[in-house]
Amino acid sequence: MDLPIDEQSGRRRRGLLIVLSSPSGAGKSTISRLLLEADPQITMSVSATTRPKRPGERNDVDYHFVDDAEFDAMIAAGDFVEWAYVFGYRYGTPKAPVKAALRDGRDILFDIDWQGARQLEPDFGEHLVTIFLLPPSMEELERRLHARGTDSQDVIAERMLRAADEIDHWAEYQYVMVNRDMDECLKRVRAIVVAERSKRVRQTDLHPFVRDLIGPQH
Repeated sequence: MDLPIDEQSGRRRRGLLIVLSSPSGAGKSTISRLLLEADPQITMSVSATTRPKRPGERNDVDYHFVDDAEFDAMIAAGDFVEWAYVFGYRYGTPKAPVKAALRDGRDILFDIDWQGARQLEPDFGEHLVTIFLLPPSMEELERRLHARGTDSQDVIAERMLRAADEIDHWAEYQYVMVNRDMDECLKRVRAIVVAERSKRVRQTDLHPFVRDLIGPQH
């Protein structure tokens, strides 16, 4: 199958696996949503999870909601490219859609933490683009968690404790930025995606294009 033509470069290219991570409340979900709305070449990876469905969530759209027995079976069958415990529940990325996206030259966005990013590296390192979002301060992070109005004080306290551990892994990421302003942060994330798509190794038809451009004498 021929790879699709990139809308920006006009040439065929390999797909990207874009990992966007941050502590809860630092803007990861909002940036992910805005990036998907702004760039039709990117689709969201749908994870399997053992956590209960929240109001408004749809099975096989927001997550593949499974019980512990189903999750165990998927692990045993080697169906995940990565999985991890997060706040007492398990989350995993199904392998088949990732391989299909790379084969078809499509970009997939992953909303996963450092554990998941680390597990993707051995098999998909050449396709990975990893981005970590930092909050402006821990005080601002806690303020944002309260402003969401979705968690109890105990849950917020647990998220704040976990945030320090997540931030401690910032140096494992290729790109790191402080999310002070949502619009500016989105612009920078989009600029990273454009730059990564333009890398020579991802543009599969550059060699024949250049050969035709300068002629056989070179």
